[in-house]
Amino acid sequence: MYQNPVEIFGLTMQTRIIISCAVVLLAYLVDFLCCKLLIPLIRKIAEKTAFRWDNHLTDNQVLHNVFHLIPPVTFMVALPMLFPEGGRWIVFATKILSIYIIVVTCMLACSFVNSMYALSSESEILKNKPMKGVYQMVKVVVICVGAILTIGVLIEKDFTTLIAGLGASAAVLMLIFKDTILGLVAGIQLSAHDMLRPGDWIMMDKYGVNGEVEEVTLNTVKVRNWDNTITTVPPYILVSDSFKNWRGMRESAGRRVARAFRIDVNTIRFCTPEELSRFSGMEWASGFGTGEKIVNLHLFRAAAEWYLRSRPDINSDLMLLVRQLEPTSEGLPLQLYFFTYTKVWAEHENIASDVFEHVIAMLPDFGLRIFQRPSGLDLEHSDLAGDGRDSLS
Repeated sequence: MYQNPVEIFGLTMQTRIIISCAVVLLAYLVDFLCCKLLIPLIRKIAEKTAFRWDNHLTDNQVLHNVFHLIPPVTFMVALPMLFPEGGRWIVFATKILSIYIIVVTCMLACSFVNSMYALSSESEILKNKPMKGVYQMVKVVVICVGAILTIGVLIEKDFTTLIAGLGASAAVLMLIFKDTILGLVAGIQLSAHDMLRPGDWIMMDKYGVNGEVEEVTLNTVKVRNWDNTITTVPPYILVSDSFKNWRGMRESAGRRVARAFRIDVNTIRFCTPEELSRFSGMEWASGFGTGEKIVNLHLFRAAAEWYLRSRPDINSDLMLLVRQLEPTSEGLPLQLYFFTYTKVWAEHENIASDVFEHVIAMLPDFGLRIFQRPSGLDLEHSDLAGDGRDSLS
């Protein structure tokens, strides 16, 4: 029996169009009410629970995108029921709704990834790992899949057919996404081997990097240098090239000082009996006898080491040395090697400066002098002294 296409289920075309508009409006009204009323209620409930994951799921647009799926899914279901006869405009509307659902689903997946990243940033195990690049790669994959599905809907091709076509152009895709692929692999290596964390102090002289890592992403590692400039380098550079990470120093029991000054070798001699008698009452000289032939530099090294061990801001449990280095034409280098308790740069430098100022001031007491190249003023004084001697003679 012939059925008038204008009337289906006893409804005219005009009635069905009105119902379709009502369904769309009702679906969007439900979406609006859920976002404005239901989500705040869910957030309040989540804040009162002992879990943290539910707070992130309610704060990162996850629920919004879930409810945003209500209108297109509802109309997608109602459309073939109201218009079973089909038509070109039905096909066009179905494509638009399919693309709408794909886009909202991709937004939902990306917001869920953002929630997972926020949750892992608070985890004691994962918060110091450079995980941002991994999550960014997941979002890239989601967006790529969404783009492929969208193209498939527009050209009416199956998803697997498009994937097979992309496989044929894999070389071109690898060239386009070379940095992204290298960044992903490097990020996994950096995380797996715990080579880099946000907050680490790293140095790469070749690239002008000397500061703290602020962010590790899929394509860049952002470092704030100590002069407050920002340097960005690709993650794969940190894997393929060498860099210095000062995290071990910060986690250790002290920060090292290894500096030297040069002693004028002409001032190194045996101590006189008077000097030995004067030093005999010192605590650091208790192991030396007054009848021995002792070099003044030897006594100075003992006094300097005792001074270092007596300072409360120097960790004497770690390596502590006052040692000679190989002599040069500019004198005998004497190195102070010790560790300060503090690892803060400014405090560390202040302690090192105090130590060297004190030790250098001790040198005249032992008849020692620092080697220093003569300046113009020194030569001028030498000439004046020579003129005076000539006039007296």
